[in-house]
Amino acid sequence: MSSASLLALFGAMLIVALVPGPAVFAVIARTFSSGFSRGLMMIVGITLGDFIFILLALFGLSIISEIMGTTFLIIKYASAAYLIWLGINLIKSKATSEDIKASKESSLVASLATGLMINLGNPKAIVFYIGLFPAFIDVNQVVTVDVLAIMGIATLAFGSVNICYALLALRAKRVLKSPNALSLINKTAGTIMVSTGAVVAIKA
Repeated sequence: MSSASLLALFGAMLIVALVPGPAVFAVIARTFSSGFSRGLMMIVGITLGDFIFILLALFGLSIISEIMGTTFLIIKYASAAYLIWLGINLIKSKATSEDIKASKESSLVASLATGLMINLGNPKAIVFYIGLFPAFIDVNQVVTVDVLAIMGIATLAFGSVNICYALLALRAKRVLKSPNALSLINKTAGTIMVSTGAVVAIKA
């Protein structure tokens, strides 16, 4: 692949990343509720989802997506249900020391798995990798080095933007430290999660 093709792909990925979608809102809500480390692990999971899409796009996503149509649908609704469940729990929770401690102790692996599921069921990601991605890549000319370069570009474009969103959420959380503010953060994060789950569930 030429440098021009890689640069064009990076630009396209960056534009897609900057437009907030289900993954971005989930990262913000997770960082709000459980801290930066959990938000970061969710970003790692989202990035792994991008890697899977890249491999599928390079080796026949359209065919595989038809074969795995039901599987993609199950992942989509499972991730939506999980986000809604997390959101409802946050909305119902109170900003006591026990609740905050429990939130901080939520599993890093769970955050990673949630990020992966969200991205695999994310309509925006599916549309990008099926519709736009092939316009930048000649799959018949791709070699191993190209695959690694594409993954690196995806990590830089999507990962850096998501980290910026997480840092903004963390900054907002640090400013608001009173119990009432923490309660508001929980309810806000919960509402974001429920809304994101609903969007994932109903969006084609």
